[in-house]
Amino acid sequence: MTASADLAPSYELVVIGGGPAGLAAAALAARAGVSTVLFDENPGVGGQIYRAITSTPVKDRAILGEDYWDGAKLAEEAKASGALIVNGATVWSLDRQRIVGISIAGKARMIEAGRVIIATGSQERPFPIPGWTLPGVMTAGAAQTALKAQGLVASGRTVLAGGGPLLWLLAAQTLRAGGKIDAILDTMPRRNWLHAMFHLPGFALSPYFGKGMALLKEVRAKVPIHRADTIEAVGADRVREVLFSSGGETRRLPADLLLLHQGVVPNVNLANAAGVAHVWNDRQLCFVPVLDADFGSSVPGIAVAGDGAGIAGGTAAAERGRIAAIAAVRALKPDCIVPDTQAIRQRLQREEMGRSFLDLLNRPVDAFRQPAGNTIVCRCEEVTANQVRDTAKMGCEGPNQMKAFLRCGMGPCQGRLCGLTVAELISAERGATLDEVGYYRLRPPVKPITLAELASLPISEAERKAVER
Repeated sequence: MTASADLAPSYELVVIGGGPAGLAAAALAARAGVSTVLFDENPGVGGQIYRAITSTPVKDRAILGEDYWDGAKLAEEAKASGALIVNGATVWSLDRQRIVGISIAGKARMIEAGRVIIATGSQERPFPIPGWTLPGVMTAGAAQTALKAQGLVASGRTVLAGGGPLLWLLAAQTLRAGGKIDAILDTMPRRNWLHAMFHLPGFALSPYFGKGMALLKEVRAKVPIHRADTIEAVGADRVREVLFSSGGETRRLPADLLLLHQGVVPNVNLANAAGVAHVWNDRQLCFVPVLDADFGSSVPGIAVAGDGAGIAGGTAAAERGRIAAIAAVRALKPDCIVPDTQAIRQRLQREEMGRSFLDLLNRPVDAFRQPAGNTIVCRCEEVTANQVRDTAKMGCEGPNQMKAFLRCGMGPCQGRLCGLTVAELISAERGATLDEVGYYRLRPPVKPITLAELASLPISEAERKAVER
């Protein structure tokens, strides 16, 4: 494992994130002769899509599906490229001068970068329902992480709830691994088909069409599917049952494990803290960075690639990483030979063809994004939906002001689990657009680090510059 003291004070290119975008970007840049370092906080590379690709105990390729194993090639290419890959590295700071704050094994460093590619990927959209803080209620992504990294399959009475490709993929992977799913609560309203049908021809020509149909058929043959307009997790010490309603009728399902999912959104925290401009994307219902054709951001020298630039999937993320890397190489070393971007852009366009259909078909309903009553919104500070709504009615104009009233977004997760919910609640109560409401204004450290780690910072030229600013 690379120690913080082993790192150079500066690199021509710093890539943050070891998912498909980060791996592809680092491999291309290093092969072109650019001194490249990739930082990832996980024990191994792969990101969420290809998590534990080099170490997974799941050896039966059919369980996780062939798409998962595509990540092995990306990991091998990055390793062979000459890029320095540093795992277990938490990136907690990035400023407009491209000074990167990292922590490895309790020791912090500041690294200067000529160019930075943020490839921090996506995160699951908050799914705040009554009882979602009970033990036994998790996200679908958490269960998939356990399967990929440890080979663990959910046991006991298991209910999946929500919608989106990941929910159905996890269901199929669980079944293939020998697990059992007692029910799926499908929250996708039928009216979504009306909005999505216009984009069906593009989806039918995309790589996702055949895979998606096969996945639905595989799961529906083995798992009871129920429509759900409302969902509540119930239990005193842990989840014991799931209440759901459909068409005015309320039903109960006994459950030991409830897995929630309503899509993924870009992980914007690091880019936000670096000063990158973001706008509201109404199709994907999230904030996305403002980027040019090469995925360059509003901050000179900082690019955002992969799903952090907008959700498009793993294969598209890799192509985006390559485009961002080519732009970085051309800026750093104009004489270096790089691949022609035309073929890469054509592959990217093909991968993105079905995205509009998927986004509109799986669009979560307002009730699951904008909770009411005493449903917890900010888990870190235990703030309820009513508190957020009432504060907005009092005149609170945005999430940053809400921090002063209720401390929303000031806990360890730095708003990752409540940011979108708080913004949408304020927007709904005030009748303002999401761009007017905005998102949390984030500052370093964007990930929790200890005072001891900060105290361990060596005083080098890079650190001195950072302090002086």
